[in-house]
Amino acid sequence: MTIRLGLLGCGEHSEIGHAVPLARYAATHPGATSLSAACDLRRARAVVFCEKYGFARAYQDLNQMLANEQLDACIAVVPVEHIAEIGIRLLQANIPCVVEKPLGTTLDEAKRLRDVARATNTINMVSVNRRFMPLLNRGIEWAINAGALRYVRATMTRHARTEPDFLRPTAIHAFDTMRFIAGDVSTAEIRTLNTNPPYWHAIDLHFESGARGRIDVLPTAGLLEETYELMGDGFRTLVTSPFGPQRALRCYRENQLVLEEISGSDTPEDVINGFYGEVTELVEALSRKQRPKPSIQEVFPSVELCFGLADRV
Repeated sequence: MTIRLGLLGCGEHSEIGHAVPLARYAATHPGATSLSAACDLRRARAVVFCEKYGFARAYQDLNQMLANEQLDACIAVVPVEHIAEIGIRLLQANIPCVVEKPLGTTLDEAKRLRDVARATNTINMVSVNRRFMPLLNRGIEWAINAGALRYVRATMTRHARTEPDFLRPTAIHAFDTMRFIAGDVSTAEIRTLNTNPPYWHAIDLHFESGARGRIDVLPTAGLLEETYELMGDGFRTLVTSPFGPQRALRCYRENQLVLEEISGSDTPEDVINGFYGEVTELVEALSRKQRPKPSIQEVFPSVELCFGLADRV
C-alpha cells in the first residue's frame, strides 16, 4: 500500500522538519509513500520542494490541491495563528492530517480543534518531534528497567530568544516531553526568576504517578541546548537532544557510567531530533490502517498545562 502525502506550507520549518525526513523515508522505503503534492501561498516555494525533495506537483491553493489529489494524509505546517483553522478544515473534510504544536494561539482555539477532532473522528497526529528522538526513547527504556522514576527535569536554554511569549509556542515542547516521560500532571506551579523581560521561568510539576518534576525555561542563557534527566533510587539518565554542543545519552547506576551514546556527525539531523521517527510513525500507522500517535487528544493536555501556566505569568 502506497501512502499518498501532501505537504501544506513550504517554509523553513517545513523543510527541516518535514520535507527532509519525508524524502529520506521515501528513498529508503521505495513504494511505501508517494510525495504527491506540495502547496504554499508562494508557489515558487512549492516548486522548489518538488525539485529538491521529489514532490510530484506544486500548488498555490489548498482547495485546488485537495480537489486534484487523492491524499491519504495532509501535513499542515502553517503559522500558529492558522493551525486551528486549517486543522479544523481538514478534519471536517475527513482528510487525515498532521498539525503543528501548540494547536492554536489561545487555549480556546486549541479546544475547538480538539473538539472537532473528537466529533469528526478523522485520523490526526500532532507534530511533537521530541517524542521520537532516539536518544530520549533509549534513555526512557533504560530508566524503566532501572527502577521507579522519582524525579524528572527538563532544562531548555536558548541564546538571545527575546520574544515576549516564549512559553506557548516553544516551551510547549518541554511540557509535552515531560508528560511523555512521566505521564499526566496533577499539579503545577510556575515562578518567574527575573523582573524584566525576556523572562526566565521555573515550573514545578507533580505527576499523577507520584513522581516530581521541574522545567527550567531560560531563553537568553547564551547556549542552545535542551536536556532531559530521569532519576530514581540508584540511577540517573541524562539526555541532551535535540540541541546541544554534544547530543548524547548517558546512564548512571550506583555512581558508575554504565551506558554512553554520543551522536556523531554521520547521524542525520532529522534522525537525531526525531523528525524522521515522526514520519515513520505516520506512514507505518497509516499502512497498517491504524491511528498514528500522538493525536490531538493526546497532546491537548500538554497545551492546556502550558497555556494555563503562561496565563498566570
